[in-house]
Amino acid sequence: MVSRRDAHTGETEAMGLTRLIWRGHLRLALVSCPIALHAVMRNRSKRHFHFINPRTGHRVRMVTLDYENDEEVVHRDLVNGYEFAENRYVLLDDEHFRQARTDTSSTMTIGTFVDRGSIDPIWFDTSYYVAPEGKAGQDVFVVLRDALRDSGRAALSRVVIGQRERAVAILPMGKSMVCHTLHELRALNDAKPLFDAMPAQASDAEMVRLAAQLIERRIGTFAPEDIEDCYETRLREVIDARLRGETIAPHAAEEPSRDSVIELMAALKASLDQTESAKTAQRRHATPARKRPVKRGAPARNPA
Repeated sequence: MVSRRDAHTGETEAMGLTRLIWRGHLRLALVSCPIALHAVMRNRSKRHFHFINPRTGHRVRMVTLDYENDEEVVHRDLVNGYEFAENRYVLLDDEHFRQARTDTSSTMTIGTFVDRGSIDPIWFDTSYYVAPEGKAGQDVFVVLRDALRDSGRAALSRVVIGQRERAVAILPMGKSMVCHTLHELRALNDAKPLFDAMPAQASDAEMVRLAAQLIERRIGTFAPEDIEDCYETRLREVIDARLRGETIAPHAAEEPSRDSVIELMAALKASLDQTESAKTAQRRHATPARKRPVKRGAPARNPA
């Protein structure tokens, strides 16, 4: 049975609609166009779990309590409070947040263009589709998109989302553009202590050559439809087994060995041989065997 909420979500997805996050203008110098940011991720999970009281089998209800008198309060009646001193708060409502609006609340002004490869993946946080709003600014939108694509650059800007100003990188993507919010420097852990103890000497040239050959033989094409949450699939099997009153043996994960240098060389060579054997078998399976012509007047032999 499909719940009303799930049915509505499915209907929205079928219509191709996305969740609107922000609406405003994208500006470059004296040129601007109206745009909107839409959520990339669907706002739902594949599998939902609830807290259950194992003694009764009933769901557990979470309640919001007043911190001092333990009285239950309704969530919609709550307001935001900023703690300016210990246990002392100044209350803020929607009007106060509107008073805090800045230019970046309604306009994404492009300030700098940088090489796309200069932004390491660790800086990217949340992604949003950038779409034109209405037909009036579509020509400006297309020009900015194509200029970004041809230049190989990313546009840096700022925007206020969820009562917080975020630095963003804007990249072209097909007919649209995509906006990635960027982490602040203070939000990331320092990676230096993790790699200080690593040796400074270069890798063995022969092993690097073998690894490069292994990479070349495994080159493929990225296919989003091939990305599957194997853990979620396995968990679904466990749930189905539980419904049947059965159990599933845990998967025994193979522990990789900590190879020495000599064993690593042998492992690389074996991996190359394995890859080549797999490709040969794949070609043999894809190419049908040629049938030998049967002479006229002679009965055809039955295949063994």
